[in-house]
Amino acid sequence: MKADVLLGLQWGDEGKGKVVDVLTPRYDVIARFQGGPNAGHTLEFEGVKHVLHTIPSGIFHAGKVNVIGNGVVIDPVVFKKEVDALLQRGVDVKKNLYISRKAHLIIPTHRLLDAASEAAKGQAKIGSTLKGIGPAYMDKTGRNGLRVGDIEHASFKSMYETLVAKHKELLGHYKYQYNLAELEPAFFEGISLLLELPLIDSEYELNRYIDSGKAILAEGAQGSLLDVDFGSYPFVTSSHTITAGTCIGLGLAPGRIGEVYGIFKAYCTRVGSGPFPTELHDQTGEDLRKKGHEFGATTGRPRRCGWLDLPALKYAIMLNGVTQLIMMKSDVLSGFRTIKVCTQYKYRGQVIDHVPYDVVNENIEPVYEELQGWDEDLMQVRDAEQLPVALLRYIDYIEQATGLPITIVSVGPDRKQTLMRKVPA
Repeated sequence: MKADVLLGLQWGDEGKGKVVDVLTPRYDVIARFQGGPNAGHTLEFEGVKHVLHTIPSGIFHAGKVNVIGNGVVIDPVVFKKEVDALLQRGVDVKKNLYISRKAHLIIPTHRLLDAASEAAKGQAKIGSTLKGIGPAYMDKTGRNGLRVGDIEHASFKSMYETLVAKHKELLGHYKYQYNLAELEPAFFEGISLLLELPLIDSEYELNRYIDSGKAILAEGAQGSLLDVDFGSYPFVTSSHTITAGTCIGLGLAPGRIGEVYGIFKAYCTRVGSGPFPTELHDQTGEDLRKKGHEFGATTGRPRRCGWLDLPALKYAIMLNGVTQLIMMKSDVLSGFRTIKVCTQYKYRGQVIDHVPYDVVNENIEPVYEELQGWDEDLMQVRDAEQLPVALLRYIDYIEQATGLPITIVSVGPDRKQTLMRKVPA
Protein backbone atom coordinates (compact mmCIF):
# COMPACT_ATOMS: atom_id res chain seq x y z
CA MET A 1 0.00 0.00 0.00
CA LYS A 2 1.21 3.51 -0.85
CA ALA A 3 0.00 7.01 -0.05
CA ASP A 4 -1.72 8.86 -2.89
CA VAL A 5 -1.26 12.60 -3.27
CA LEU A 6 -3.73 15.28 -4.32
CA LEU A 7 -2.45 18.75 -5.10
CA GLY A 8 -3.01 21.85 -7.23
CA LEU A 9 -1.19 22.44 -10.50
CA GLN A 10 -1.74 26.19 -10.80
CA TRP A 11 -1.60 29.12 -8.33
CA GLY A 12 -3.98 27.57 -5.83
CA ASP A 13 -7.79 27.78 -5.63
CA GLU A 14 -8.14 24.83 -8.00
CA GLY A 15 -10.84 23.09 -5.96
CA LYS A 16 -8.76 20.63 -3.93
CA GLY A 17 -11.10 20.60 -0.93
CA LYS A 18 -14.08 19.50 -2.98
CA VAL A 19 -12.19 16.68 -4.67
CA VAL A 20 -10.69 15.43 -1.40
CA ASP A 21 -14.21 15.30 0.01
CA VAL A 22 -15.40 13.33 -3.04
CA LEU A 23 -12.47 10.89 -2.94
CA THR A 24 -12.44 10.38 0.84
CA PRO A 25 -14.73 7.31 0.76
CA ARG A 26 -11.91 5.47 -1.05
CA TYR A 27 -9.43 6.17 1.76
CA ASP A 28 -8.94 5.45 5.44
CA VAL A 29 -6.75 8.45 6.25
CA ILE A 30 -6.65 12.04 4.92
CA ALA A 31 -3.48 13.98 5.80
CA ARG A 32 -2.59 17.64 5.18
CA PHE A 33 1.13 17.98 4.47
CA GLN A 34 1.93 21.72 4.21
CA GLY A 35 0.62 25.25 4.37
CA GLY A 36 -1.54 26.80 7.04
CA PRO A 37 -4.56 29.06 7.47
CA ASN A 38 -3.68 30.81 4.19
CA ALA A 39 -5.42 27.83 2.57
CA GLY A 40 -9.14 27.97 1.90
CA HIS A 41 -10.57 24.62 0.88
CA THR A 42 -14.23 25.02 -0.04
CA LEU A 43 -16.69 22.12 0.07
CA GLU A 44 -20.37 22.30 -0.79
CA PHE A 45 -23.03 19.67 -0.20
CA GLU A 46 -26.72 19.68 0.65
CA GLY A 47 -26.81 23.35 -0.28
CA VAL A 48 -24.34 24.38 2.43
CA LYS A 49 -20.87 25.78 1.80
CA HIS A 50 -18.02 24.86 4.15
CA VAL A 51 -14.55 26.44 4.12
CA LEU A 52 -11.62 24.68 5.80
CA HIS A 53 -8.27 26.36 6.43
CA THR A 54 -6.19 23.91 8.47
CA ILE A 55 -8.26 20.78 9.01
CA PRO A 56 -8.14 18.11 6.26
CA SER A 57 -11.10 18.02 3.88
CA GLY A 58 -12.05 14.48 4.88
CA ILE A 59 -13.36 15.67 8.25
CA PHE A 60 -17.04 15.45 7.21
CA HIS A 61 -16.85 11.68 6.71
CA ALA A 62 -17.45 9.67 9.88
CA GLY A 63 -14.93 6.93 10.57
CA LYS A 64 -12.13 8.52 8.54
CA VAL A 65 -8.88 9.49 10.23
CA ASN A 66 -7.74 13.08 9.55
CA VAL A 67 -4.15 14.09 10.27
CA ILE A 68 -2.56 17.54 10.32
CA GLY A 69 1.03 16.72 9.38
CA ASN A 70 4.34 18.12 10.60
CA GLY A 71 4.70 20.33 7.49
CA VAL A 72 1.65 22.40 8.41
CA VAL A 73 1.79 25.63 10.42
CA ILE A 74 -1.16 26.08 12.79
CA ASP A 75 -2.66 29.30 14.08
CA PRO A 76 -4.49 28.26 17.28
CA VAL A 77 -6.91 31.20 16.90
CA VAL A 78 -8.00 30.26 13.38
CA PHE A 79 -7.96 26.59 14.30
CA LYS A 80 -10.35 27.12 17.23
CA LYS A 81 -12.78 29.09 15.05
CA GLU A 82 -12.67 26.27 12.50
CA VAL A 83 -13.32 23.62 15.16
CA ASP A 84 -16.15 25.64 16.70
CA ALA A 85 -17.83 25.99 13.30
CA LEU A 86 -17.57 22.24 12.71
CA LEU A 87 -18.99 21.46 16.15
CA GLN A 88 -21.98 23.70 15.38
CA ARG A 89 -22.59 21.59 12.29
CA GLY A 90 -22.48 18.37 14.29
CA VAL A 91 -18.94 17.30 13.35
CA ASP A 92 -17.09 16.03 16.42
CA VAL A 93 -13.47 16.62 15.47
CA LYS A 94 -12.23 15.09 18.72
CA LYS A 95 -13.11 11.65 17.40
CA ASN A 96 -11.14 11.62 14.16
CA LEU A 97 -8.67 14.52 14.05
CA TYR A 98 -5.01 14.00 14.97
CA ILE A 99 -2.28 16.63 15.06
CA SER A 100 1.44 16.16 14.59
CA ARG A 101 3.54 17.27 17.50
CA LYS A 102 6.11 18.50 14.97
CA ALA A 103 3.71 20.95 13.29
CA HIS A 104 4.77 24.53 13.98
CA LEU A 105 2.66 27.18 15.68
CA ILE A 106 1.75 30.61 14.38
CA ILE A 107 1.78 33.00 17.32
CA PRO A 108 0.21 36.50 17.37
CA THR A 109 3.48 38.28 16.70
CA HIS A 110 3.96 36.22 13.52
CA ARG A 111 0.84 37.88 12.14
CA LEU A 112 2.05 41.29 13.25
CA LEU A 113 5.41 40.74 11.55
CA ASP A 114 3.64 39.60 8.39
CA ALA A 115 1.55 42.77 8.27
CA ALA A 116 4.49 45.03 9.13
CA SER A 117 6.74 43.46 6.51
CA GLU A 118 4.12 43.64 3.76
CA ALA A 119 3.29 47.26 4.59
CA ALA A 120 6.98 48.18 4.43
CA LYS A 121 7.29 46.77 0.90
CA GLY A 122 4.85 49.30 -0.50
CA GLN A 123 4.39 48.78 -4.24
CA ALA A 124 6.75 45.78 -4.11
CA LYS A 125 4.45 43.77 -1.85
CA ILE A 126 4.11 40.07 -2.72
CA GLY A 127 0.41 39.69 -1.95
CA SER A 128 0.70 37.93 1.40
CA THR A 129 -2.52 36.72 3.03
CA LEU A 130 -1.21 38.35 6.26
CA LYS A 131 -1.86 35.14 8.20
CA GLY A 132 1.66 34.95 9.65
CA ILE A 133 2.63 32.04 7.41
CA GLY A 134 5.92 33.45 6.14
CA PRO A 135 7.27 34.56 9.53
CA ALA A 136 6.28 31.19 11.06
CA TYR A 137 8.19 29.27 8.38
CA MET A 138 11.12 31.68 8.79
CA ASP A 139 11.28 30.84 12.49
CA LYS A 140 11.01 27.15 11.58
CA THR A 141 14.03 27.25 9.26
CA GLY A 142 15.81 29.67 11.60
CA ARG A 143 15.37 27.14 14.41
CA ASN A 144 13.46 29.55 16.60
CA GLY A 145 9.97 28.17 16.13
CA LEU A 146 7.47 26.72 18.57
CA ARG A 147 5.91 23.36 17.77
CA VAL A 148 2.65 21.79 18.82
CA GLY A 149 4.50 19.31 21.02
CA ASP A 150 5.94 22.20 23.01
CA ILE A 151 2.53 23.03 24.49
CA GLU A 152 2.72 19.78 26.48
CA HIS A 153 5.74 21.11 28.42
CA ALA A 154 5.49 23.09 31.63
CA SER A 155 7.99 25.62 30.20
CA PHE A 156 5.84 26.48 27.17
CA LYS A 157 4.88 29.94 28.45
CA SER A 158 8.52 30.94 28.91
CA MET A 159 9.37 29.52 25.47
CA TYR A 160 6.57 31.63 24.04
CA GLU A 161 7.74 34.79 25.82
CA THR A 162 11.30 34.29 24.56
CA LEU A 163 10.12 34.15 20.96
CA VAL A 164 7.80 37.12 21.45
CA ALA A 165 10.72 39.18 22.76
CA LYS A 166 12.65 38.48 19.54
CA HIS A 167 9.62 39.46 17.48
CA LYS A 168 9.12 42.71 19.41
CA GLU A 169 12.68 43.70 18.57
CA LEU A 170 11.98 43.12 14.87
CA LEU A 171 8.71 45.02 15.04
CA GLY A 172 10.59 47.94 16.53
CA HIS A 173 12.62 48.24 13.33
CA TYR A 174 9.40 48.51 11.31
CA LYS A 175 7.98 51.14 13.70
CA TYR A 176 4.71 49.20 13.43
CA GLN A 177 1.92 50.05 15.87
CA TYR A 178 0.22 47.09 17.58
CA ASN A 179 -1.53 45.91 20.73
CA LEU A 180 -0.33 42.41 21.57
CA ALA A 181 -2.39 42.25 24.78
CA GLU A 182 -5.58 42.27 22.69
CA LEU A 183 -4.42 39.27 20.64
CA GLU A 184 -3.04 36.92 23.28
CA PRO A 185 -6.23 35.75 25.08
CA ALA A 186 -7.66 34.18 21.92
CA PHE A 187 -4.28 32.57 21.21
CA PHE A 188 -4.11 30.84 24.58
CA GLU A 189 -7.74 29.72 24.25
CA GLY A 190 -6.66 28.02 21.04
CA ILE A 191 -3.72 26.41 22.82
CA SER A 192 -6.12 25.02 25.44
CA LEU A 193 -8.22 23.48 22.68
CA LEU A 194 -5.17 21.87 21.06
CA LEU A 195 -4.38 20.22 24.39
CA GLU A 196 -7.82 18.57 24.32
CA LEU A 197 -7.10 16.88 20.97
CA PRO A 198 -4.90 13.85 20.31
CA LEU A 199 -1.34 14.94 19.56
CA ILE A 200 0.69 12.28 17.77
CA ASP A 201 4.12 11.49 16.38
CA SER A 202 2.57 11.53 12.93
CA GLU A 203 5.52 10.21 10.94
CA TYR A 204 5.37 6.95 12.91
CA GLU A 205 1.59 6.72 12.79
CA LEU A 206 1.31 7.34 9.05
CA ASN A 207 3.97 4.76 8.23
CA ARG A 208 2.17 2.27 10.51
CA TYR A 209 -1.05 2.95 8.64
CA ILE A 210 0.66 2.11 5.35
CA ASP A 211 2.25 -1.02 6.81
CA SER A 212 -1.15 -2.21 8.01
CA GLY A 213 -2.73 -1.74 4.58
CA LYS A 214 -4.57 1.52 5.26
CA ALA A 215 -5.21 3.79 2.28
CA ILE A 216 -3.85 7.33 2.73
CA LEU A 217 -4.65 10.44 0.70
CA ALA A 218 -2.21 13.32 1.22
CA GLU A 219 -3.84 16.72 0.73
CA GLY A 220 -1.82 19.72 -0.40
CA ALA A 221 -2.61 23.41 -0.07
CA GLN A 222 -1.99 26.36 -2.41
CA GLY A 223 -0.66 25.28 -5.84
CA SER A 224 2.50 24.02 -7.54
CA LEU A 225 3.24 27.40 -9.15
CA LEU A 226 3.47 28.87 -5.64
CA ASP A 227 6.16 26.44 -4.48
CA VAL A 228 8.94 28.29 -2.66
CA ASP A 229 11.60 26.82 -4.99
CA PHE A 230 9.78 26.15 -8.24
CA GLY A 231 7.11 28.85 -8.27
CA SER A 232 7.25 32.45 -9.57
CA TYR A 233 9.71 33.54 -6.87
CA PRO A 234 9.43 35.78 -4.85
CA PHE A 235 5.67 35.76 -5.44
CA VAL A 236 5.30 32.36 -3.81
CA THR A 237 4.21 30.77 -0.56
CA SER A 238 6.70 29.68 2.12
CA SER A 239 6.41 25.90 1.79
CA HIS A 240 6.86 23.11 -0.73
CA THR A 241 3.53 22.66 -2.48
CA ILE A 242 4.68 19.85 -4.79
CA THR A 243 4.68 16.07 -4.35
CA ALA A 244 8.13 16.15 -2.75
CA GLY A 245 6.57 18.26 0.00
CA THR A 246 4.43 15.26 0.92
CA CYS A 247 7.52 13.30 1.93
CA ILE A 248 8.85 16.21 4.01
CA GLY A 249 5.49 17.25 5.42
CA LEU A 250 4.34 13.78 6.48
CA GLY A 251 7.55 11.83 7.00
CA LEU A 252 6.98 9.38 4.14
CA ALA A 253 9.79 7.99 1.99
CA PRO A 254 9.57 8.76 -1.77
CA GLY A 255 8.98 5.08 -2.50
CA ARG A 256 5.79 5.19 -0.45
CA ILE A 257 4.07 7.63 -2.83
CA GLY A 258 1.50 6.09 -5.19
CA GLU A 259 -0.97 7.93 -7.43
CA VAL A 260 -0.59 11.68 -7.85
CA TYR A 261 -3.83 13.50 -8.62
CA GLY A 262 -3.14 16.87 -10.25
CA ILE A 263 -6.02 19.35 -10.07
CA PHE A 264 -6.40 22.27 -12.45
CA LYS A 265 -9.12 24.68 -13.49
CA ALA A 266 -10.34 24.68 -17.08
CA TYR A 267 -8.94 28.23 -17.10
CA CYS A 268 -6.46 30.00 -14.81
CA THR A 269 -6.76 32.23 -11.76
CA ARG A 270 -4.35 33.88 -9.39
CA VAL A 271 -4.78 35.86 -6.16
CA GLY A 272 -2.40 38.63 -5.20
CA SER A 273 0.74 39.83 -6.96
CA GLY A 274 3.01 37.95 -9.33
CA PRO A 275 3.35 37.07 -13.01
CA PHE A 276 0.35 35.66 -14.86
CA PRO A 277 1.05 35.33 -18.63
CA THR A 278 -2.52 34.57 -19.73
CA GLU A 279 -4.26 37.11 -17.50
CA LEU A 280 -7.20 38.85 -19.15
CA HIS A 281 -7.78 42.52 -18.37
CA ASP A 282 -10.84 42.77 -20.60
CA GLN A 283 -14.52 41.88 -20.38
CA THR A 284 -13.74 38.20 -20.91
CA GLY A 285 -11.62 38.20 -17.76
CA GLU A 286 -14.42 39.92 -15.86
CA ASP A 287 -16.94 37.40 -17.20
CA LEU A 288 -14.77 34.51 -15.97
CA ARG A 289 -14.53 36.13 -12.54
CA LYS A 290 -18.27 36.65 -12.22
CA LYS A 291 -19.31 33.27 -13.63
CA GLY A 292 -16.71 31.42 -11.58
CA HIS A 293 -17.37 33.42 -8.37
CA GLU A 294 -13.63 33.98 -8.28
CA PHE A 295 -13.05 35.51 -4.88
CA GLY A 296 -10.58 34.08 -2.36
CA ALA A 297 -12.05 31.67 0.21
CA THR A 298 -9.56 32.91 2.81
CA THR A 299 -9.12 36.60 1.97
CA GLY A 300 -12.19 37.44 -0.13
CA ARG A 301 -9.91 39.15 -2.64
CA PRO A 302 -11.00 39.06 -6.30
CA ARG A 303 -8.99 36.56 -8.28
CA ARG A 304 -7.23 37.49 -11.49
CA CYS A 305 -8.53 35.38 -14.39
CA GLY A 306 -7.16 34.16 -17.70
CA TRP A 307 -7.03 31.33 -20.21
CA LEU A 308 -5.47 27.92 -19.57
CA ASP A 309 -1.65 27.97 -19.69
CA LEU A 310 -0.33 24.67 -21.07
CA PRO A 311 3.42 25.33 -20.63
CA ALA A 312 2.81 26.09 -16.95
CA LEU A 313 0.49 23.10 -16.59
CA LYS A 314 3.02 20.72 -18.15
CA TYR A 315 5.75 22.21 -15.93
CA ALA A 316 3.70 21.41 -12.82
CA ILE A 317 2.93 17.91 -14.11
CA MET A 318 6.65 17.28 -14.56
CA LEU A 319 7.57 18.53 -11.09
CA ASN A 320 4.91 16.43 -9.38
CA GLY A 321 5.01 13.18 -11.31
CA VAL A 322 1.26 13.48 -11.89
CA THR A 323 -0.49 10.26 -12.90
CA GLN A 324 -4.08 11.54 -13.25
CA LEU A 325 -5.59 14.93 -14.05
CA ILE A 326 -8.74 16.41 -12.55
CA MET A 327 -10.36 19.36 -14.35
CA MET A 328 -12.44 21.78 -12.31
CA LYS A 329 -14.95 24.51 -13.21
CA SER A 330 -15.57 23.39 -16.77
CA ASP A 331 -19.10 24.78 -16.31
CA VAL A 332 -17.70 28.31 -16.09
CA LEU A 333 -16.58 28.13 -19.74
CA SER A 334 -20.13 27.46 -20.96
CA GLY A 335 -21.30 30.30 -23.17
CA PHE A 336 -17.94 31.32 -24.62
CA ARG A 337 -18.02 31.07 -28.43
CA THR A 338 -14.31 30.31 -28.56
CA ILE A 339 -11.88 29.22 -25.88
CA LYS A 340 -8.21 30.08 -26.04
CA VAL A 341 -5.36 27.92 -24.76
CA CYS A 342 -1.79 29.16 -24.36
CA THR A 343 0.48 26.62 -26.06
CA GLN A 344 3.80 28.53 -26.09
CA TYR A 345 5.41 31.79 -24.98
CA LYS A 346 7.15 34.58 -26.86
CA TYR A 347 10.17 35.30 -24.69
CA ARG A 348 13.30 37.33 -25.48
CA GLY A 349 12.55 37.23 -29.20
CA GLN A 350 12.02 33.48 -29.31
CA VAL A 351 9.04 31.15 -29.14
CA ILE A 352 9.47 28.66 -26.28
CA ASP A 353 7.30 25.92 -24.79
CA HIS A 354 8.73 25.87 -21.26
CA VAL A 355 8.61 28.10 -18.19
CA PRO A 356 11.80 30.21 -18.18
CA TYR A 357 13.82 31.19 -15.12
CA ASP A 358 12.85 34.85 -15.09
CA VAL A 359 9.09 35.16 -15.28
CA VAL A 360 8.98 38.23 -13.03
CA ASN A 361 11.16 40.81 -14.78
CA GLU A 362 10.94 39.63 -18.38
CA ASN A 363 7.95 40.14 -20.66
CA ILE A 364 6.22 36.85 -21.49
CA GLU A 365 3.66 36.95 -24.27
CA PRO A 366 1.33 33.94 -24.61
CA VAL A 367 0.86 32.22 -27.95
CA TYR A 368 -2.73 31.02 -28.22
CA GLU A 369 -4.65 28.36 -30.07
CA GLU A 370 -8.41 28.81 -30.36
CA LEU A 371 -10.88 25.99 -29.75
CA GLN A 372 -14.62 25.82 -30.23
CA GLY A 373 -16.69 26.67 -27.17
CA TRP A 374 -20.06 25.33 -26.04
CA ASP A 375 -23.33 26.88 -24.89
CA GLU A 376 -24.86 24.03 -22.90
CA ASP A 377 -25.52 24.46 -19.18
CA LEU A 378 -23.52 21.73 -17.43
CA MET A 379 -24.91 22.14 -13.91
CA GLN A 380 -27.41 19.28 -14.27
CA VAL A 381 -25.09 16.85 -16.06
CA ARG A 382 -24.44 13.75 -13.95
CA ASP A 383 -22.77 11.46 -16.50
CA ALA A 384 -19.47 12.32 -18.19
CA GLU A 385 -20.70 10.76 -21.44
CA GLN A 386 -23.44 13.42 -21.60
CA LEU A 387 -20.99 16.32 -21.75
CA PRO A 388 -21.15 18.53 -24.86
CA VAL A 389 -19.07 17.40 -27.81
CA ALA A 390 -17.05 20.63 -27.79
CA LEU A 391 -16.14 20.11 -24.12
CA LEU A 392 -15.14 16.50 -24.80
CA ARG A 393 -12.89 17.81 -27.57
CA TYR A 394 -11.41 20.33 -25.13
CA ILE A 395 -10.72 17.49 -22.68
CA ASP A 396 -9.16 15.38 -25.42
CA TYR A 397 -7.01 18.33 -26.51
CA ILE A 398 -5.58 18.72 -23.00
CA GLU A 399 -5.05 14.97 -22.63
CA GLN A 400 -3.13 14.89 -25.92
CA ALA A 401 -1.01 17.89 -24.90
CA THR A 402 -0.14 16.53 -21.45
CA GLY A 403 -0.08 12.80 -22.14
CA LEU A 404 -2.28 12.16 -19.10
CA PRO A 405 -5.92 11.12 -18.62
CA ILE A 406 -8.46 13.52 -17.15
CA THR A 407 -10.29 11.12 -14.84
CA ILE A 408 -12.61 13.59 -13.09
CA VAL A 409 -14.47 16.60 -14.50
CA SER A 410 -16.28 19.05 -12.22
CA VAL A 411 -19.39 20.84 -13.53
CA GLY A 412 -20.40 22.74 -10.38
CA PRO A 413 -19.55 23.30 -6.71
CA ASP A 414 -21.62 20.48 -5.20
CA ARG A 415 -20.38 16.95 -4.49
CA LYS A 416 -22.91 15.60 -6.99
CA GLN A 417 -21.49 17.79 -9.75
CA THR A 418 -18.30 15.74 -9.91
CA LEU A 419 -18.16 13.37 -12.88
CA MET A 420 -15.97 10.27 -12.97
CA ARG A 421 -14.73 9.42 -16.46
CA LYS A 422 -14.06 5.96 -17.78
CA VAL A 423 -10.53 6.09 -19.10
CA PRO A 424 -9.22 3.12 -21.14
CA ALA A 425 -6.57 1.14 -19.30
